[in-house]
Amino acid sequence: MKKIILAAFIMLGGFLLMFNTAEAKKMDRLTPKEQSIIKISSYTAQGNLPELEKALNSGLDNGLSINEIKEILVQLYAYCGFPRSLNAINTFIKVTSSRNGDTIGETPETMPEDINKFEVGKRNTEKIFGKSDAKAPYEEFAPAINTFLKEHLFCDIFERGVLSYKEREIATVSALASIEGLEPQLTAHLNGAMNIGLTEDEAKELYETVKTCLPKEQSKAAEKVFKNVIEHRK
Repeated sequence: MKKIILAAFIMLGGFLLMFNTAEAKKMDRLTPKEQSIIKISSYTAQGNLPELEKALNSGLDNGLSINEIKEILVQLYAYCGFPRSLNAINTFIKVTSSRNGDTIGETPETMPEDINKFEVGKRNTEKIFGKSDAKAPYEEFAPAINTFLKEHLFCDIFERGVLSYKEREIATVSALASIEGLEPQLTAHLNGAMNIGLTEDEAKELYETVKTCLPKEQSKAAEKVFKNVIEHRK
């Protein structure tokens, strides 16, 4: 009888271990919403509007709210320009006009008038990229661009709420991976995404997802960056 009870406990322990391992693996997977952010961002950056339209519909089906998608498309103007962003927004207008019952979602936050935008942006960049006493060359050569980065991108945009910083960095990484010649920026933002919660497994999955959106040569360039970043963080 004791042997039977012991065997039962061993089997139960094995089952619990398998269950907990499976649950842990689930926790390290990107959610359907995050996977949709990747595709929406990639096709926006590429200007591939037919595929973007499909990704927008899938994103809504996967639980993204209308305002969450708006935030993705608004933020991406900072990385792929107003023309790509506006084309994507117009495509989203077309998508939403053909659907009913989608969740509107959270309203973006309004910045207080008396806030020090530069300091908020500086704090956010340090949170994402780490603190450094050394100035980047562009800060000395063209200080205005540093002001715009801190005050507008990492304060005005990142402080609007609706999306988490992790979700915003997933969007940014996906867009940068989709544009030729942006390997330095992709490296920085992939590291930044992993600094604020993107796990190694999620980073690998991010690449595997964005790869399905890219031409072969661009996917190879992105793959090299992802491999280098992941390897150097071990």
